[in-house]
Amino acid sequence: MECASQKIDHDRRRLLGTALVAISAFELGIDKPAQAGSSVNTQGRDLFSKAGRQTFDPLKQIDAGLLSIGYAETGPTTGEAVILLHGWPYDIHTYGDVAPLLASKGYRVIVPYLRGYGTTRFLADKTMRNGQQSAVAADVIALMDALSIEQATIAGCDWGARTANIVAALWPERCKAMVSVSGYLIGNQEAGRVPLPPSAELQWWYQYYFATDRGRAGYEKYTRDFAKLIWRLASPRWNFDDATFERSAAAFDNPDHVAIVIHNYRWRLGLAEGEPRYEDLEKRLAQAPVIAVPTITLEGDANGAPHLEASAYAKMFSGRYSHRLITGGIGHNLPQEAPQAFAEAVMDVGAAR
Repeated sequence: MECASQKIDHDRRRLLGTALVAISAFELGIDKPAQAGSSVNTQGRDLFSKAGRQTFDPLKQIDAGLLSIGYAETGPTTGEAVILLHGWPYDIHTYGDVAPLLASKGYRVIVPYLRGYGTTRFLADKTMRNGQQSAVAADVIALMDALSIEQATIAGCDWGARTANIVAALWPERCKAMVSVSGYLIGNQEAGRVPLPPSAELQWWYQYYFATDRGRAGYEKYTRDFAKLIWRLASPRWNFDDATFERSAAAFDNPDHVAIVIHNYRWRLGLAEGEPRYEDLEKRLAQAPVIAVPTITLEGDANGAPHLEASAYAKMFSGRYSHRLITGGIGHNLPQEAPQAFAEAVMDVGAAR
């Protein structure tokens, strides 16, 4: 799961907030001020569109950078590209109902397995199984290069939202627009070392579990049980069935999954080193770069994962920006729980210029 680690870096945020105070946020695609409290009510809707499907078949595979990336693709190859990024402990089925909704509107939709998930594999055995934030984002750029996609709307939740943030911040020329669940999630190790108040630390219990040898062994032994617990805690009102969970849980059988997850969380706390190849990227990210591409941020009204109020990160978006609260008992895995609302955000943000 993701939380905006900027909550522990208040001084930098105040400086950035001062710099951005004169910038007005506008509702994407229309000329009026953004409504910070605007909401989309999913109650009474069929959350899983009849256009949706339960699985992606067949999957594709392509060598991109350090990886052979497994991905789903739907929609016309000539359509405007949209890349949908999943998080932990989820997989591409987060977008099982979003992707066909977008494809039906003419978008070319790419849904990749992140490193350590599904059919994505490292090309070389000697490559470090690195889960740091910039490495995952660099994978997306490598995938776009391999697929000859110059620019795309990039959308995600959890790890996928953080990755979308990083692509938008470091490679804005490659990102036409962005949709991010829970807002601005770019972090840095320096901030990660600063202790939080006890109540906030409690929400990150699994980070400290993963920091121990017992935690690594426990996650490896009980991967599915652990993931299902997180699903329930993060989305307390999502009544998913066993079949839905198992479709995603199969992605955790990837031989690098445990190593990537453990390294990701240990790296955040400064307990694991990254790779020199990403050092320059991490230095830039440590400055909490403001994101200038058109953006819509989303939040579910029943998100059980750690997250900030939208007002805490609104100043981190200097371009056309709005925030939408998705109501009706929507939790952390928002695209799978409210696919229509997520797809609408992708279409709206991509139309804004």
